[in-house]
Amino acid sequence: MSQQGYVATPPYSQPQPGIGLSPPHYGHYGDPSHTASPTGMMKPAGPLGATATRGMLPPGPPPPGPHQFGQNGAHATGHPPQRFPGPPPVNNVASSHAPYQPSAQSSYPGPISTSSVTQLGSQLSAMQINSYGSGMAPPSQGPPGPLSATSLQTPPRPPQPSILQPGSQVLPPPPTTLNGPGASPLPLPMYRPDGLSGPPPPNAQYQPPPLPGQTLGAGYPPQQAANSGPQMAGAQLSYPGGFPGGPAQMAGPPQPQKKLDPDSIPSPIQVIENDRASRGGQVYATNTRGQIPPLVTTDCMIQDQGNASPRFIRCTTYCFPCTSDMAKQAQIPLAAVIKPFATIPSNESPLYLVNHGESGPVRCNRCKAYMCPFMQFIEGGRRYQCGFCNCVNDVPPFYFQHLDHIGRRLDHYEKPELSLGSYEYVATLDYCRKSKPPNPPAFIFMIDVSYSNIKNGLVKLICEELKTMLEKIPKEEQEETSAIRVGFITYNKVLHFFNVKSNLAQPQMMVVTDVGEVFVPLLDGFLVNYQESQSVIHNLLDQIPDMFADSNENETVFAPVIQAGMEALKILFQPQTNVYDSLAKDCVAHGCSVTLFLFPSQYVDVASLGLVPQLTGGTLYKYNNFQMHLDRQQFLNDLRNDIEKKIGFDAIMRVRTSTGFRATDFFGGILMNNTTDVEMAAIDCDKAVTVEFKHDDKLSEDSGALIQCAVLYTTISGQRRLRIHNLGLNCSSQLADLYKSCETDALINFFAKSAFKAVLHQPLKVIREILVNQTAHMLACYRKNCASPSAASQLILPDSMKVLPVYMNCLLKNCVLLSRPEISTDERAYQRQLVMTMGVADSQLFFYPQLLPIHTLDVKSTMLPAAVRCSESRLSEEGIFLLANGLHMFLWLGVSSPPELIQGIFNVPSFAHINTDMTLLPEVGNPYSQQLRMIMGIIQQKRPYSMKLTIVKQREQPEMVFRQFLVEDKGLYGGSSYVDFLCCVHKEICQLLN
Repeated sequence: MSQQGYVATPPYSQPQPGIGLSPPHYGHYGDPSHTASPTGMMKPAGPLGATATRGMLPPGPPPPGPHQFGQNGAHATGHPPQRFPGPPPVNNVASSHAPYQPSAQSSYPGPISTSSVTQLGSQLSAMQINSYGSGMAPPSQGPPGPLSATSLQTPPRPPQPSILQPGSQVLPPPPTTLNGPGASPLPLPMYRPDGLSGPPPPNAQYQPPPLPGQTLGAGYPPQQAANSGPQMAGAQLSYPGGFPGGPAQMAGPPQPQKKLDPDSIPSPIQVIENDRASRGGQVYATNTRGQIPPLVTTDCMIQDQGNASPRFIRCTTYCFPCTSDMAKQAQIPLAAVIKPFATIPSNESPLYLVNHGESGPVRCNRCKAYMCPFMQFIEGGRRYQCGFCNCVNDVPPFYFQHLDHIGRRLDHYEKPELSLGSYEYVATLDYCRKSKPPNPPAFIFMIDVSYSNIKNGLVKLICEELKTMLEKIPKEEQEETSAIRVGFITYNKVLHFFNVKSNLAQPQMMVVTDVGEVFVPLLDGFLVNYQESQSVIHNLLDQIPDMFADSNENETVFAPVIQAGMEALKILFQPQTNVYDSLAKDCVAHGCSVTLFLFPSQYVDVASLGLVPQLTGGTLYKYNNFQMHLDRQQFLNDLRNDIEKKIGFDAIMRVRTSTGFRATDFFGGILMNNTTDVEMAAIDCDKAVTVEFKHDDKLSEDSGALIQCAVLYTTISGQRRLRIHNLGLNCSSQLADLYKSCETDALINFFAKSAFKAVLHQPLKVIREILVNQTAHMLACYRKNCASPSAASQLILPDSMKVLPVYMNCLLKNCVLLSRPEISTDERAYQRQLVMTMGVADSQLFFYPQLLPIHTLDVKSTMLPAAVRCSESRLSEEGIFLLANGLHMFLWLGVSSPPELIQGIFNVPSFAHINTDMTLLPEVGNPYSQQLRMIMGIIQQKRPYSMKLTIVKQREQPEMVFRQFLVEDKGLYGGSSYVDFLCCVHKEICQLLN
């Protein structure tokens, strides 16, 4: 492909080495070689044959081999196996990774008996859940305004600091639809310095009354940084007891430690509901630089008025610090999560297509940025100044237009590239490989016809469904048929290519036995138009199951490759051979994307097999212990969705920035052969790339920080296009502006991807320590420079980041960052790969699942019931709860569930008659059943993976699997509860401040 469209700018200075623990820098994980190699390059890991242009195949399980990595992935670097001890509880008595026990806060009795963790591990494997689900949810940010410390309780309060006391002085709030069943109907007491009850007067800040057995010290003097703004108030919490190094002093004999009430700490659910209440259902116009968009959990209509929609780009903060010193001081990562092909709802305008004919797009002569709203026209419209590099360019004659009285072109609103944040250009031949128009894309279906897949009916199922699915291959809206060609290959230990040319009466098969030197034995008739060859293709799909029905061959072409790589055991998540790495590079070089469907019943080395889908922009699907009657629908939904989704092929992405900062690191399903070009053989509507930025000079508050993402790709009809997304951010010399513009959802997406990338070369223990350390540093910097002075026993959180601790704790408890033998290495590698390509909405749900009380359903309403916090204490024996995290869906049934609901949903007489093996709810003509299935459909609709439903009865063994997704509680495989982690972070903050 001609690189004319992406001329490199002068070489940048090298990024700084990665972060260590003291002093920590944000963004990287301490690998000195990190900056030497091309950014974004993954170490080897992946699958399949080089002939798949978007190959889809279900390989059978290769022979099992030894685990490729140790419990914490540190063996190769000389580190002993580590466990994640998790932050200690306040009283430091119980280990935070003790075996799971029912929470003492539970509103119902725990299980009658619990099995060993090992027994649970095998159960998880059987249910396709070998990992700990973690949590994450959005921040509480509305339109930009002063940093406020909103009340941490459910009822909204004025924006003044509220001090909450732990232990016996804090009573749970009354039960509501948001916080679930409560233990007491009494309201929270509020303390005033005059001793009166009731809310405090406005604009007052109070110190909490001393805890039992304590006297509060004088605290530390207020510390105001030279570059900080006015004193800012944050959400404040007072903790039981003083932490080591804190100013609280013990007085008198030791007192029993008071437990912090979970209802007194920030609630992710409340943050989500507050944003929905204030911004849901409204029109969000993108006409203001640096404005904070609604949360990903808030439905609204987005109107492009000069900046890209948050559906395409979300940032960790919408106000960048002016200097690198400020960035290092705050340690808030400066990053953008870019989803170039995000789905646009039908009520929003699709992207406009700009066609300048043979002239091609207008670009800056120096930095090669594309014409966009950030360009300033001067000299009567004859020249323009680039908003990215400030270079003054001549306007091409064909593009000239006069200016109005405010210096704006008269055709400003007629040209998408001048008035919109996102649009597309028709690319010229200069942007095509070898300056030739691209061929139409092709889908090659590669089907494993080994004995096990024939016997369990999987091959027959695939062949039958393909007849229907091929009718829905993507096509341009104005076209009657798809331009995408299709081809078919079957394989066991040899490859079978099929000629399905339209003029044949029967398909023809050609066999390639030399799998060491694979070649395509036919050119004409292998890739065909589906509509033209429909009858021959259907004939082939009917024959394939019978063709291999008598085969006893259970070896596949994967086995020799994997066995040969067994000798190169490495670090956690490292592939066992570089064969897949070189294969992936070849695929990308030829615009070939690979999607892989795995159906393992044993270890299959996902870290290796998954590398080709990951690096080529494909998708990896995995169905553990596939059973036709239980898992059929989940697989077919995934296959159908994958074939039909919006996709671009042979893509190259470049992220340009205005002067003063630059893109330094990239995370996602990408390949990078240099430091600037992100190469993807394909990119679909679900894939996101997270980009980190660093300063290389000072930024100006006047001009802000500008980002332009350009993706060169081939459409499904074979047209070469450029998709452009532009976003303008604010810049400030005040730390307070930085903190109030943060988006916690995007922060967790960045932290997850940077940590999951680091597991390739860092011990897990070090990575977890860095995450905790950086969390404490970010919050300590806010406390020191932006918050009003207060006692050190209070934890003060910025309003936009008040749920960062709970999300970070959920990330720390994910199976990728834990080292337990009960979690299979394949599952950890699989989840790592999924997260690396997630957008903000998907990572939000993955780390903090949605938990809905179904028993509160209003059958007359189409609204979803209000979610409750992911904790066992929110469950009730009389309740029915639906939990979803984007990969799994559970319907939990309390032992005393209302009989009318049981009958209405399951069409059985009682709780005891419910069959928990079902994965689809029966279609009962009952309002409860219809409403529940509608809710499940709404949750599933926006997610890239089909979620298999698991029915869970309270006090039965499978309940242990469900409880691992209650992410505010202690982890099943280790990791603290939300309350304990918050105390741990507070302790770290106190130590940093002292």
